[in-house]
Amino acid sequence: MDPHEPLSPDQLYRACDPADFPFSTTEELPDVPLVFDQRRAMEALHFGVDMADPGFNVFVPGPTGVGKQTAVTDVVSQRAAQRPAPPDWCYLHNFKDPFKPKRLQLPAGHGRRLQQDIQELIDELRTAIPAAFEGEEYRARVEELEQSAREREARAIEELRQKAREKGIALLETPTGFAFAPLTHEGQVMPPQVFNQLPPEVQKQIEATVAELQQELQKVVRQFPAWRKEMREKLRQLNRQVTQNAVGHLIEDLREKYREFEGVLAHLEAIQQDIVDHLEDFLPQPAPPIPLPFLINRAEERLKHYRVHLLVDHSETRGAPVVHEALPNHTNLIGRIDYRAFMGTLVTDFSMIKPGALHRANGGFLILDARKVLLQPHAWDTLKRTLQAGEIRIESLERTLSLISTVPLEPEPIPLNVRVILLGDRLLYYLLDALDPEFRDLFKVAADFEEDLPRSPETHQLYARVLATLARKEKLLPLARDAVIRMVEQGAREVEDAHKVSAHLRGVTDLLKEADFRARQAGRGHITRADVEAAIDARIDRNSRLRERIQELIERDVLLIDTEGSQVGQINGLSVISLGDFSFGRPSRITATARLGDGKVIDIERETELGGAIHSKGVMILANFMAARYARVQPLSVAASLVFEQSYGPVEGDSASLAELCALLSALADLPLRQDLAVTGSVSQHGKVQPIGGVNEKIEGFFDICRRKGLTGTQGVVIPQANVQNLMLRQDVVAAARDGKFRIHAVATVDQALELLLGVPAGERGPDGRFPPETVNGRVERQLQEFAELRRRFAKSKDQDNRGGEEA
Repeated sequence: MDPHEPLSPDQLYRACDPADFPFSTTEELPDVPLVFDQRRAMEALHFGVDMADPGFNVFVPGPTGVGKQTAVTDVVSQRAAQRPAPPDWCYLHNFKDPFKPKRLQLPAGHGRRLQQDIQELIDELRTAIPAAFEGEEYRARVEELEQSAREREARAIEELRQKAREKGIALLETPTGFAFAPLTHEGQVMPPQVFNQLPPEVQKQIEATVAELQQELQKVVRQFPAWRKEMREKLRQLNRQVTQNAVGHLIEDLREKYREFEGVLAHLEAIQQDIVDHLEDFLPQPAPPIPLPFLINRAEERLKHYRVHLLVDHSETRGAPVVHEALPNHTNLIGRIDYRAFMGTLVTDFSMIKPGALHRANGGFLILDARKVLLQPHAWDTLKRTLQAGEIRIESLERTLSLISTVPLEPEPIPLNVRVILLGDRLLYYLLDALDPEFRDLFKVAADFEEDLPRSPETHQLYARVLATLARKEKLLPLARDAVIRMVEQGAREVEDAHKVSAHLRGVTDLLKEADFRARQAGRGHITRADVEAAIDARIDRNSRLRERIQELIERDVLLIDTEGSQVGQINGLSVISLGDFSFGRPSRITATARLGDGKVIDIERETELGGAIHSKGVMILANFMAARYARVQPLSVAASLVFEQSYGPVEGDSASLAELCALLSALADLPLRQDLAVTGSVSQHGKVQPIGGVNEKIEGFFDICRRKGLTGTQGVVIPQANVQNLMLRQDVVAAARDGKFRIHAVATVDQALELLLGVPAGERGPDGRFPPETVNGRVERQLQEFAELRRRFAKSKDQDNRGGEEA
């Protein structure tokens, strides 16, 4: 490739071959999965999804918008549909320790059935138990027990009364209890005055008899509590029997229905035992004299303990669950325990346990955005801890951080079987891999998605089918063939590679929607190339305020850029300004000066702390190139300076190092540089021109300035030869090149760039090891030799002056 000859229009824009698109509109094309050819990533994703080992969770790195989530959802949904639905999970009241609810695992759909059956049991208990205790039979049996107890006590008292009467003593019932009194011969209670008239011996005998009977009375009375306890026990047995008769068949029916599930049988047994132990709670309670709103119904509170809290219900799930959690914080991942206010305090129970994403995805797949997980406090640690433990333990973040000291619920942990798939940028993946030692143990599979695809007839056809599928999915107009071709070419432009095409589905979809809007505005039935180009132009126009402002300033000579003539030590460099997703090129004047010195090349941008590290590296490389080429056997006796004129912000990158080197060599050779050519490219220490980024924007940026100031036919841009494959220029630039109004030259070496810019042969070393004197390299070498000779003379003269001073 001759650098003096400009690139042909075909090299500036690689158009698609219409033969690669054998259709009229995308209506003729079938639907395909909305994922471009991502063989490596898809194989890794399939492996991670199918692998049974719990440590083979998947991280999907890659830029946003390339279809990662769509691909993951499609693959996971296909696998999930082939798997059985996971079990239901319930929580039950723990009658032994209410603060530690019990978990219950049931086959899919059985959880809801059990919940309904237990609720029906509770509804029956509300009426069956009170009804059983209000029946005539129960009342008669209670009355019988009470009558028997009363008769037993009365019989014992009567026996004692008869015994006392035989001894002439009467047993009397008083308001305060029992009392003994002597009887007269007529059988009447002896008045006190009569008793006092009796002989002392008789009185003492009567008192002894009363004392003896008093002891016997105490023995009888002491038996009453035991007899009454016995009666209450009989009554309790009766109540149990009545309760068993009332609810036993209900619970027995459930036992038979769920005989295969030990957890259900244990819960039914606990319910039955609790009913018996707290039977009084179910019996009618007397109404309080003053109704109080905060008084609780003890029966209803007791019945709440019998319910089944269905935490995860898979009764309507077909296959394994696939869960996308949009807000993956600590609570949303592992669940929470809610509270309600009661009389100024917060109370809770097992029915207020709420599931998290890990509960819902248990037995299936959980898809998370890695960045969102890392941004939520402690969510990443919670996710790792849960995966490592293999169980979901619901614990509030406050308790985890030891910020509260109350006694909360501690639900029994649920075993975890889930495949977690994280989506994130490559930077996140490599940072986690480098900084988190646990990351590799938990996420062993990386499904890396590419952001571009090689352009080929097969890729073009796949691209067309994806566009057809997108149009149908988004309910857009079908695309004509020329519109598909323009979309593919724009995809190559976006990845800055004429031999590749963008796989950024989000960007493709957005552009397609805007083109559809333009087509509908024009009343067309399908999207044409003109609609796509109008959408692209409109997108650029919406973001081009700053670009137009800069171009206006250059046109008015506020920012100084020459597009004609030539100047020594002055050149037009090119840079790219990026604002969000919009980038544009801006030419910048670079100047260089050279004088006698000690070999230092001053980068003014670095000295003022405006130059970045990469830019400083580029300046150092060009300085060492000069030393290696021109000062191999003598000191580099030059003091040079380089600067971006009218630059008031940071300067970064090495893409201007070729322009800086040319400006510096121009100053040394005293040869003027063409101002109608702008230059971009970096250089190596051996003088090779290396590729740079943003080549299309840089060329277009200088073209826009030249067009504003007037195209002369000699203007153009010098780019690295390696960047020719990246060219996908705007059509107005290609048209100007075709008409000979604008030129793009590609160079591989510094010498080729110098010949273009200076119009003088660069020159090669001859057999004598010197450059021809009138070449660029010869003039530079001669100037540096003169600097070196002058430096030697100055050094010798200074040495003589120093010796002369010593002799004096």
